Amino acid sequence: MDVNHTSMAAFVFLGISHRSDVQAFLFIVFLFMYLFILIGNTVVLVATILDRALHTPMFFFLRHLSLLDICYTSVTLPQMLVHLISERKTISFLGCAIQVFFYMFLGATVCYLLAIMAYDRYLAICHPLHYARFMTRKACLLLISGCWVIGLSISIVQTSLIFSLPFCGSDIVNHFFCDVPPVVRLHCFNPYTNDMERILIVFLVLITPLTFILISYILIIGAILRMTITDGRRKALGTCSSHLLTVVLFYGTAMFTYLRPSSVYPDPMGNLLCLTYTVAPAMLNPVIYSLRNKQVKEALRNMLAKRTNFVGT
Repeated sequence: MDVNHTSMAAFVFLGISHRSDVQAFLFIVFLFMYLFILIGNTVVLVATILDRALHTPMFFFLRHLSLLDICYTSVTLPQMLVHLISERKTISFLGCAIQVFFYMFLGATVCYLLAIMAYDRYLAICHPLHYARFMTRKACLLLISGCWVIGLSISIVQTSLIFSLPFCGSDIVNHFFCDVPPVVRLHCFNPYTNDMERILIVFLVLITPLTFILISYILIIGAILRMTITDGRRKALGTCSSHLLTVVLFYGTAMFTYLRPSSVYPDPMGNLLCLTYTVAPAMLNPVIYSLRNKQVKEALRNMLAKRTNFVGT
């Protein structure tokens, strides 16, 4: 019998595994990963704020990426950790709507921020003489504000649409949090309609910013190929490599998760892929930017040295 969403009091998560020994192991693993995300991104955030040499547009956007990584993973991981050690794996209807809202809001903001970071690299490499004129502090603030506003707008519209449509019968979410595909699957519509809703979200959140990233890097590659100095090419590639790794890691798993038909892989595989693009980029970004950027490494060394001197006194 169909029921309307107004009578849906709560949702039940199936989670990742039902075995207690596996859940205990996963709890330790994901707790470590979450702490690494919090500590790593906080360190990068603080280091780039304290070092005045890093008060440039590139590191301004990196600071926001670190902040978003902390917030984005905090929407899902703490609840997942609680569910791994508790018998009751439920969330209220309102709680699920709030989780979907913030997950889409922060996720969409990350996607558009990655596009802005690609644009920043395009200006730095293709128009170095005009970079300072284009990338002013006001321009950076407008660009980052645009990312947040676009993410907020997409999330408000999509969350309102998802939770205003009727749900049918089952309250079981075959996932470890309220992600869009498993929640939409509970709607009173056929699979084709559900897939169309998912494709719409993919177009707004993933394909549109990814198109801007690809255009930026096509222009960047063209500019690099026209360079006659080897050191110039190496430096240009170095400024883009960290961002490219982040883009490939995030978009690769996200696109593979949301564009595949739900029947291609069993749900455990889908959940694993979702974990990959939710957790892996946020955990690896501090490592990628710390190891591959000399300025960030220098800032971290200076911060550590000051901390050591302070403790020593």
